[in-house]
Amino acid sequence: MSLPSDATYDQVRLTENRRYDGEKPLAVLSVQDAKDVAAGLAFAQDHAIPVAVRSGGHSYPGWSGGGNPKALVIDCRPMNAVRVGNGSVTIGSGAALASVYDTVGNAGRAIAAGSCATVGIAGLTLGGGVGVLTRALGLTADQVTSMEVVLADGSIKTVSEQSEPDLLWALRGGGGGHLGVVTSFELTTAAAPTLQTVYLQWPISAAEQVIEAWQSWAPRADARLWSTLKALGGQKHGSGPVLLLSGTWTGPPGSFDQQLSGLLDHVPPPGTDTRGSRSYLDAMLSYAGCSSIPIDRCHTGPGGSLTREAFAATSHVVYDPLDAGGTSDLLDQVQAAQDSGLLEAGISIDALGGKVRDVDSDATAFVHRKALATVQYTATFPPGDAKTADSFVRGFRAAMTPHWGNHAYVNYADSSISDYQDAYFGANADKLAHVRATYDPDGFFTQPQDF
Repeated sequence: MSLPSDATYDQVRLTENRRYDGEKPLAVLSVQDAKDVAAGLAFAQDHAIPVAVRSGGHSYPGWSGGGNPKALVIDCRPMNAVRVGNGSVTIGSGAALASVYDTVGNAGRAIAAGSCATVGIAGLTLGGGVGVLTRALGLTADQVTSMEVVLADGSIKTVSEQSEPDLLWALRGGGGGHLGVVTSFELTTAAAPTLQTVYLQWPISAAEQVIEAWQSWAPRADARLWSTLKALGGQKHGSGPVLLLSGTWTGPPGSFDQQLSGLLDHVPPPGTDTRGSRSYLDAMLSYAGCSSIPIDRCHTGPGGSLTREAFAATSHVVYDPLDAGGTSDLLDQVQAAQDSGLLEAGISIDALGGKVRDVDSDATAFVHRKALATVQYTATFPPGDAKTADSFVRGFRAAMTPHWGNHAYVNYADSSISDYQDAYFGANADKLAHVRATYDPDGFFTQPQDF
């Protein structure tokens, strides 16, 4: 355990978001296994102190920082082993995605997960887990067959469809920090595909046509095709905002151009059109920004080559395509980033559909099965006051709420979202509350925005 007086404290207390560098938890307990977690929970209960659970340290509102309110941080990052078996992989809850992809990909296998190198597998999976193979393989949570979980009473459970199925249901999309501390996951894997990748860029003047065409095409395209559409401005884009698309195709290489024609036949020609064929491992490390970095340096800690940023973010989950007025409101917000003083700010729209839609909305806690896309509003900013960044992303969300409603993604949590239970969990909120009452009857876990 690292206390404020210890030499290790100022390093282990840091999260991946520099805006929370001033937060100072009561202590950080770096756990090695489930027994360590149980001991930490018992200590916290004996001393009547709250706990904050950390996997990768990407909680957007800073809830894994343990500084507000002051808490004991249960830091799961040392539990980072990745073991590939026969058609499955067992992953410690503190493993970062870069190391997961390295181990799984080198074994010739694949899972669907996110693109950020330092995101922890637990935070991603417990909220659902969207990423570049989501449409082809499903959410990360959909691939989970079992978990090891430490409950508030210190008991260690192996949770599966055969044992504690309600708890498994809740942990597959209900978000982390509410029900227990997951120490490991078992996921099914698929044979690692060869990926066809595409990167497109248009001038922002093409955005109205591209957005209209993309939102009709991307969520309903062949499930083997995934794409994200981004409109970004800020200091990094001195010549004005940019419109970008990244995509992956897991089907036959010769069919890729035909799949893209469903969009490109209806929009102005992009100024940049870069296509390639990559192995699953190479593609995932490229998305993570690690294609030219040794895997043991693909992190932000001591000896790492990646850099932490200060950022703000919030979200929407989209069920209805934008009309012309909605697109106009979106572009007004992107343009406003130019004079905001922010480094980079805007919107990313990630296509859903495919295998996500094939699962019933009440089959897991992740309720947004029929949605078209998830949306992330982001802003990175120079060290200092986060108010401008918060104001930008929340103002962007407010401008789009008349068009997209209040639905939001729990993995992009935002403490300002009203009626958050309905926004995150919809019709699944009542069952989540029942599971919480069953497995944590005394309300020991105090993660904000509870069920």
